[in-house]
Amino acid sequence: MDTPAAPTRLRFDHLDAPVLGTGNPEPRLSWQVPSAPDGWRQRGSQIEVTRDDGRTQLFDRDDAEQVLVPWPAAPLTSREAATVRVRVRGGNGDGGENGSGDEDGAWSAWSEPARVEAGLLDPADWQAVCIGPAEADGPAPVLGASVELDEVVSARLYVTALGLYRARINGRRVGTDELAPGWTAYQARLPYRTFDVTDHLRAGRNDLELLVGNGWWSGRIGYEKQRGKYGSERGALAQLEVVTASGRRVLATGEHWRAGRSGILADDLFDGQTTDLTAAPPQLSEPVRALPLDPAVLVAPTGPAIAVTEEVAAVELSEPRPGVTRIDFGQNLVGWVRLAVRGADGGEVVVRHAEVLEHGELGVRPLRTARATDRYLLPADGGEHVLEPCFTFHGFRYAEVTGVAGLRPEDVQAVVLHSDLRRTGWFECSDERLNQLHRNVVWGMRGNFVGVPTDCPQRDERLGWTGDIQVFAPTATYLFDTAGFLQSWLGDVSAEQHPDGTVPWVVPDVLTSPSPPTAAWGDAAVVVPDVLHRAYGDADVLRTQLGSMRGWVDRVAAEAGADLLWTGGFQFGDWLDPAAPPDDPFAARVDADLVATACFARCARILADAAAVVGAEQDARRYGALADGVREAFAAQYVTPGGRMVSDSVTAYAMALEWDLLPDAARPAAGRRLADLVRAEDFRVATGFVGTPLVTDALTRAGYPEVAYRLLLQTDCPSWLYQVQMGATTIWERWDSMLPDGTINPGQMTSFNHYALGAVADWLHRTVAGLAIGAPGYREVVVRPVPTRRLDHASTRHASPYGEIRVGWSRRGTEVGVHAELPVGVSATVWLPGAGQPQRVGPGSHEWVVADPSLLPREIRTIADVLDDAELWRRVVEVVAGPGEVSGAGELAARLGRYLGASVADLALRAAPPFKAHLAEQLRPRLDAVLAEAAASR
Repeated sequence: MDTPAAPTRLRFDHLDAPVLGTGNPEPRLSWQVPSAPDGWRQRGSQIEVTRDDGRTQLFDRDDAEQVLVPWPAAPLTSREAATVRVRVRGGNGDGGENGSGDEDGAWSAWSEPARVEAGLLDPADWQAVCIGPAEADGPAPVLGASVELDEVVSARLYVTALGLYRARINGRRVGTDELAPGWTAYQARLPYRTFDVTDHLRAGRNDLELLVGNGWWSGRIGYEKQRGKYGSERGALAQLEVVTASGRRVLATGEHWRAGRSGILADDLFDGQTTDLTAAPPQLSEPVRALPLDPAVLVAPTGPAIAVTEEVAAVELSEPRPGVTRIDFGQNLVGWVRLAVRGADGGEVVVRHAEVLEHGELGVRPLRTARATDRYLLPADGGEHVLEPCFTFHGFRYAEVTGVAGLRPEDVQAVVLHSDLRRTGWFECSDERLNQLHRNVVWGMRGNFVGVPTDCPQRDERLGWTGDIQVFAPTATYLFDTAGFLQSWLGDVSAEQHPDGTVPWVVPDVLTSPSPPTAAWGDAAVVVPDVLHRAYGDADVLRTQLGSMRGWVDRVAAEAGADLLWTGGFQFGDWLDPAAPPDDPFAARVDADLVATACFARCARILADAAAVVGAEQDARRYGALADGVREAFAAQYVTPGGRMVSDSVTAYAMALEWDLLPDAARPAAGRRLADLVRAEDFRVATGFVGTPLVTDALTRAGYPEVAYRLLLQTDCPSWLYQVQMGATTIWERWDSMLPDGTINPGQMTSFNHYALGAVADWLHRTVAGLAIGAPGYREVVVRPVPTRRLDHASTRHASPYGEIRVGWSRRGTEVGVHAELPVGVSATVWLPGAGQPQRVGPGSHEWVVADPSLLPREIRTIADVLDDAELWRRVVEVVAGPGEVSGAGELAARLGRYLGASVADLALRAAPPFKAHLAEQLRPRLDAVLAEAAASR
């Protein structure tokens, strides 16, 4: 038989090979099989491990596993490297009881070799001492020392900082990391990075220099005007280990090093950087002092570093005032501005940043106290200089530059900065507005995944709010490979979690005010590990986090007490419900106690399932019983026998339906009520942080996908597409961060780059295009697109652990074509539009053509049917608004909200204002004509 292609894309844990400096002595292996004969399935693998000393071992496995396969060899020791190759075998069929499989499958060719090298795995490996300048104040320090070497064979630099660092050897920069070592719960976890610096060194004298900035360690942090949260003195830790022709040499930071002063006069993440280009090169003549740092807190990174990932050209330069150049980059982004200045004649160049313009000026009020300004003091040397900071970042689309005349478009670039996550998810459809919405979600995520998942990247906050990532995690794991990134953040969650199980509102926790247990925010400790397990097939994240997950659920159980209802106390609730006034974001339509108890039930169920996955059977039984009990208590307290909820709101029904908190008999009525509430809002968003990610799914599962599409495609505020129509290029914090007249929302929290409300992209992937996870790691997927007559096609692709999956649909006259491409190792359950039963398919390319159920004629029987038909509803609103009896669709939808189940024959009566029956008679003939025309066109 034909053999499969050689495995490719070998990975160690969640890092692509080659991996330098792993902190796991037994890194798990993953690979992909790029192609194989039809029907082929892997049934075995052989792993070859070659150690540094040349010893080679072969390990055989008789299974289909190819994702996060346990390390088969002896654990790596500090600094030890190994080279791994993989080959696979298999055959057609499943090789099961039917005996149809080919039991003697041939081996594939070997994969290309993949190398992994351990970092410093034991605190005792560190000879270096953390140091900083003896004089802590002043410009950003440079720390340095020299070492004499003979012929260099190999060299590694292990480095981190209390603050931020850039390393240079012999004047050449080491690595491309930015804002290193990033931000973690420094008191418990300080990442260090390993660099291969062999080609930086030479025989003779070699100089190692470390430029150190404030960063999160000693700069401004959070909205409480704190500075130096972790320490007031910045410093660095470095250990250069070199193998030469004559032996091993080590240059480690210590008190024999010397310090100097750089030209960076001030640096702050919020306020910007001031750089003096006239300053002389640093003279390393000042003493250093040792700074306290326990090497036990040093950890190797599990995800990619922060890096420059793109450079964006200016789309427009203008001069709003004499001497001021305004730059529009056309995209709200995170990073900094790079300027090329020619003919420098001294003076100061100032760069200010803003996300939006307000009435023709930079809209800086949303920055609050963050100055977001970079300054450069130029020499009068007539030369050309490239100006850019290194120890700050800004959120901006616009920049204004003073001090430079005659800037040209080619002189300016926006440097895009974020954790260097691999893109894994894409979406495209026939409506360009939805494509822009999806792009906005992607850019919003990029700008807020800078070391940790933050709420916003521009104002004096930029914190790892747990509620934001809790709701966005499914979208994040689809769009980018966030496995290692979020694994690291969960390590911070565990480190910051209180002894009683309370999860802080922000992680890392830098708030001075208390963070009492809070539903939906603390839930991140439970939800995010579950999402990672589902997206990447990583059960180890559940094992690692199980204690943290238990701690949170136990803390909530203590808050709830014997009746299992979490009531009273502080809650964010359905934060930023669009009905809440700008100065009171807590004022949601749904009761905060209902939200809290629903979240309790959900977390208990997730924890029970996680415990079962990792074999903690006692925990699985205990928390399963708890979840059942909370569900019953929720239904008894908040749900009537007829399916109405006592907190009659979109978020309440969305939570109850999506999280299975209702008795089966109550689900149909709850689904109808949810759809009616959405209709009564004229399909405008009526949910905050908690409800928004759930409502489209809840409507779809309840049998109202067209109502979900009406909600998605609404353009009046509040809606997703209102932001798009207002020119947004990222997701906003508030639905109306920018008012229709171009005025910024008056609220103190008004960010134009907040990813949480972009969680709807998860529904775009799973339902609009039709690709959902069926089993952890995408080993099984569900292909179930839900076409709508309002789109002509939709598709998505996702780079899963097994390879790229493509799913989509397109309209072909009165039929719809569905396609799916599945990589080797992935099977799908396919629900074709209109089909009553699914079918199963394996790897390969598949296509189907079926009748398009979304085009079936729909009889207009009720007033609800009128609202569901976008074009008919538009014409009805025009008729009723003509006499001036309603201000628009929103007011009319609210008026009709109590009559949605009424016959369409009553439309005129119900559309007229109360006590104005005569107007109903005036409206009736015109409305009847509109209805008749609509019926004739069906």
